[in-house]
Amino acid sequence: MTKVIGQPLPRIDGRAKVTGGARYAADFNQKGQAYAVIVSATAGLGRITEIGADAISAMPGVIAVISHLNAPRLAYGEHKGVIDPAIGERLHVLQDDQVRFWGQPVAIVVADTLDHAERAAAALKVAYAAERPVVDPTGLLASAVIPEAMRRGGDAARGDADGALASAETMVDESYDIARENHNPMEPHATIAAWDGDRLTLWSKSQYVVNEQAEIAAIFGLPMENVQVICPFIGGAFGTSLRTWPHVTLAAIAARQVGRPVKLVLTRKQMFYTTGHRPRTLQRIALGATKDGKLTSLIHEGYGETSRYEEFIEALTSVSGFLYSCPNVQTRYRLVKLDTGTPTYMRGPGEASGVFALECAVDELSYKLGLDPIELRRLNEPEIDEAANKPFSSRSLMKCYDAGAERFGWSKRDPKPRSMRDGRLLIGMGVASASYPAFHAPSSALARLLPDGTAEIEVAASDMGPGTYTSMTQVAAETLGLPIERVRFSLGRSDFPPAPSHGGSWTMASVGSAIRAACIAVQEEAARRAIADQRSPVFGASIDGVTWEEGRLRRRGDTSPGQAYGDVVASADGPIEAHASTSRDPDIADRYSMHAFGAVFAEVAVDPDVGTIRVRRALGTYGAGRIVNPRLAASQCTGGMVGGIGMALMERTVLDERDGRPVNAHMADYLVPVNLDIADIEAHFIDEVDPHVNALGVKGLGEIALVGMAPAIANAVFHATGKRVRTLPIRIEDMLA
Repeated sequence: MTKVIGQPLPRIDGRAKVTGGARYAADFNQKGQAYAVIVSATAGLGRITEIGADAISAMPGVIAVISHLNAPRLAYGEHKGVIDPAIGERLHVLQDDQVRFWGQPVAIVVADTLDHAERAAAALKVAYAAERPVVDPTGLLASAVIPEAMRRGGDAARGDADGALASAETMVDESYDIARENHNPMEPHATIAAWDGDRLTLWSKSQYVVNEQAEIAAIFGLPMENVQVICPFIGGAFGTSLRTWPHVTLAAIAARQVGRPVKLVLTRKQMFYTTGHRPRTLQRIALGATKDGKLTSLIHEGYGETSRYEEFIEALTSVSGFLYSCPNVQTRYRLVKLDTGTPTYMRGPGEASGVFALECAVDELSYKLGLDPIELRRLNEPEIDEAANKPFSSRSLMKCYDAGAERFGWSKRDPKPRSMRDGRLLIGMGVASASYPAFHAPSSALARLLPDGTAEIEVAASDMGPGTYTSMTQVAAETLGLPIERVRFSLGRSDFPPAPSHGGSWTMASVGSAIRAACIAVQEEAARRAIADQRSPVFGASIDGVTWEEGRLRRRGDTSPGQAYGDVVASADGPIEAHASTSRDPDIADRYSMHAFGAVFAEVAVDPDVGTIRVRRALGTYGAGRIVNPRLAASQCTGGMVGGIGMALMERTVLDERDGRPVNAHMADYLVPVNLDIADIEAHFIDEVDPHVNALGVKGLGEIALVGMAPAIANAVFHATGKRVRTLPIRIEDMLA
């Protein structure tokens, strides 16, 4: 059998990306295309009183000025994708005069060139009856609401956490504040829309093409088959392209209104307004423990922001229920409704924020107890998931700590804060656990065998950069027993077999399993045809009496050359195809708790005079089941760890409380890590066999790689300086206070 899974193969699409051959949404220019530019609200709340469209319509090249005054009334039919908030209704763009948040689209200008469209949009005068929005959640926690979608089972409890905390021999009870973040991928959101009668084609940046198809069909009242979404490549996303945001609808409105294709690309500033963000969160963690370090109480209270028109929820408190063994646990989650756009999932959603608070509190407890932070975690390692009362399908957290500590040199750490120096720099080492669910969603795939002996695989998945083209080709090649160059994998079209969103760390588990099943199905179909063909060497055999090995069909036990795929297909009327759909066995899901785990180590250097913090090295060790491609997996984890550095030290969207305006909606003041911020980062994997999670035995890596990084850095900063900072990002001001 050809062994392709587990090989560190280079990216199949790498050459196309570095030579410009890869086409992104904005690259699909159409003949006769016009250009649209969004006019964003400059009030944070209120209503529109006047739009000066007449003067703009007379400007050079302007084709149309579209606002709520002349936009079509859209159907906005019912549609809730798995990625959309269950409660509330999405923004109905250009359907009324109401302004719900700063930056909301209030008009679009369409012109013959981008330059003309930008000039006209900048000149459009819009007047408002403005009110002061509420954008700061800190004083509103008393009025926070239980998420409606979580009214049954949203909070969780076992034992008496409050009572156990009150009687604990040692305790920590602290609050944590994590800033709002915006995704800021390299590729901006973009859509090209073209109508052909009642059929609409969208070349659109999307992590979920079949959902975008369904959403736009519902908005315009069209049959789903009348909408085609195409997105072969995504230049980064981190969750911001999971939902279908208003600009897609606006591009389609503009194209229909002007009767020609329209391109709409958001500016960097506009990406801070209408395409989601990681919500600001406020949390309380209280831990009680015995003097020897056994946890007796764990309380986790979390508050997240949401918009007034939708309830966005995330798994802020979920990890606290099972990460450590504790008899008395209480978790509570509430939402604060603000005059902002709806947040959305951002890499490691919920878990990254919740684990920051939990792992910082555990670190604080270790210092109070005088225990090594890893030893404290080892003392409280659970045998089962105590929240769900079921065994883990696999759990390698302590193996991750053992391997990571040895590689990192944890034993060289002086446990006393502010005790380690490199010249005048203060040196600190920190550690944190990471966890993320091993999700699996229903997915379909098509496998096709061609007369030339090659195979084609088609799935309506997306690829925002982790190497999906390569890893999926590896799965197909190994299953079919073909060299990898004989398999062509295609994605990014809504008319391919449906797949889940490209997010949530479930693409390989879900799509990979479907591809494996489709390849097995097409082998079975080819075998049936060969068995019925008198010219075949396996003619007349039973389906159980034949086997595929190295891309050749033989009678079981036969050592002859057999029959190759190409020969079987050549004897048929045309290519041989098979569809397959897979989902997780509900019985297995009910029996096991399924998660990936990791241990993250960080070393920082802090300048005591000016307060600058530099991550000198970081190491993550992960137990994530079978690793399909170690090279891609390491790259995926490295990217997540870099994102964690940004979360810990740099990323923060600041809103002006007077009007809700993001005051740093540009890359000069919204800081993200760049090459000079990144020193030595390593990602390693524990050999972990999990027969329960899915047919491939894989767990996701995209999310967990970010989850533990911020608390590891914060804990390292405390070790270096003796200053415990419970807000993110940690700033120079915090070091100098």
